[in-house]
Parts: sequence; C-alpha cells; structure tokens
Amino acid sequence: MQEFNDFWGQADSVGRAVAALLLLMSISAWVLIFWKSWVLKRAATDLRRAVPAFWDAGTLVDGRQRLSQLDRESLLLPLLDAATALPGQGTLQGAGRLDSQLTRRLRDALHRGLAHLQFGQVLLASIGATAPFVGLFGTVWGIYHALVGISLAGSITIEKVSGPVGEALIMTAAGLAVAIPAVLAYNVFGKQVGACEAELEGFAHDLREMVLDNQRIDS
Repeated sequence: MQEFNDFWGQADSVGRAVAALLLLMSISAWVLIFWKSWVLKRAATDLRRAVPAFWDAGTLVDGRQRLSQLDRESLLLPLLDAATALPGQGTLQGAGRLDSQLTRRLRDALHRGLAHLQFGQVLLASIGATAPFVGLFGTVWGIYHALVGISLAGSITIEKVSGPVGEALIMTAAGLAVAIPAVLAYNVFGKQVGACEAELEGFAHDLREMVLDNQRIDS
C-alpha cells in the first residue's frame, strides 16, 4: 500500500490517468467475466435439458410448455416461435416459398440468440489487446517523468534512478495483469459459445425439417 501511495504521489496527471484507465478496464473485464460465466453456464445447462425434453413431448403445445420452463435464457423458445409463426400476408416477409420464409425466420431468431451469447466478447478482446500497450505507455511516460525530475535535481545516484524507474515499471505489470485474464476468458467463452451455437443450429435445423414434413403431409 505504501508503494502505491508513493507511486500515486510522484505520478503526474498523465500517469494517474493511465492508472485509472487500467483500473477501469480491469473492473469492466472482471464484471464481464463473472456475468458471462453465469450466463453461459445457464445456457449450456438449459440446452442439455430442454432440447431432449422438447423432442420427448407428445405435441407442440406440450413441447412449448416444457421449453418455457427450462429455457431460462430464451434461446430455444424464439426458434420454436419462428418455426410455428404464420407467414405475413401482403408483405415482403410473406413473399416467396414457405420453406424460404421458414428459413429466414429461423435464421433471424438464431442470430438474436447468438448475439445474446456473444455479448461482451468484443470488449474482452479489446481489453486483452490494448491493456499491455496502455501499461507500456504508462511505463514510458513514468520513466520520462522520473528522468526529468532527476535532471532537475542536479545530482544522479543509483537510488534516485532505481526508485522512480522501478515504480514506473509497475504500469507494465498492471497492463499485463489486466490483459491476461481478459484473453483467457475470451478464449474459454468463445469455445463455450461455439458449443451452444452448434446445439442451437441443430435444433433449428430439426425444427425446420419437422415443420416442412408436416406441411407436406397436410398438403
């Protein structure tokens, strides 16, 4: 704590701004990490439970009721609603063949679900990519600030050089400490999102085939 107080007291406005920016990036990254861990864990659990429960249902009404109970992140219900929606009359959305309309509705619903799962990934990637350079900028600026102060003092000793320079190097370490968890979380979440995406695409494909088969039987 004393080292931080010494660093904060010796830093100028630029150094303090860099430190505040790194702190803000760290808080944002950890909030996203905890939130996305919770969301993706719920989504993966819901998909494992809800998809088999839906296909074990006797009717679409029963299947929808099961999804409403198990699909807490609302990933599967929009797909079912899109598959069973009536085509719009007198609009471009209702133009074209029924299978084309069905594909478009399912694709739009799938994209909305994936956007929910991928939320925050860009911010994590940006923090992981830029935090080391922000910390490096803080170090370079801190060393420059320290050397200016030493030159104004008139006398140079190893103690006067090592102290300010060592404190400036803390900024590089802080940048790495911010970036490493963000990069690791981005990679882990990307794999989890990919697994959920595969499940959703499979469910959407099966829904499309079921609806088209029912239409062929009815016709």
